[in-house]
Amino acid sequence: MIEKTYGYSLEDSKQIEKIIDDDPVMINHMVLPKGAFVQDHHANSHVHMIVIRGALTLQLEDQEKHTYPRGTIVNIPFGTFMQVRNEGDDVCEFFVVKTPSPRVYK
Repeated sequence: MIEKTYGYSLEDSKQIEKIIDDDPVMINHMVLPKGAFVQDHHANSHVHMIVIRGALTLQLEDQEKHTYPRGTIVNIPFGTFMQVRNEGDDVCEFFVVKTPSPRVYK
């Protein structure tokens, strides 16, 4: 086979899964139940967050927080401080695409 396939969790419990970690790209899959969050951090690459279920609440740098619904792709520049949360009532599920993989910057 030429192609590779990857799987990811279908659970509604909190998940932070690294699916692909190649030099050109890192792809993570995240599931945040109501009230769950990711530890505050700076973007360690160029980041695209693709919301596929629920709504994602982000506060970037000193901006007011914004909520992005299912079907939204959010582009976050390298080095941006971010707070990632699910402040909605539904489970939030999204993919994080980092280009290139953060290890390229190390």
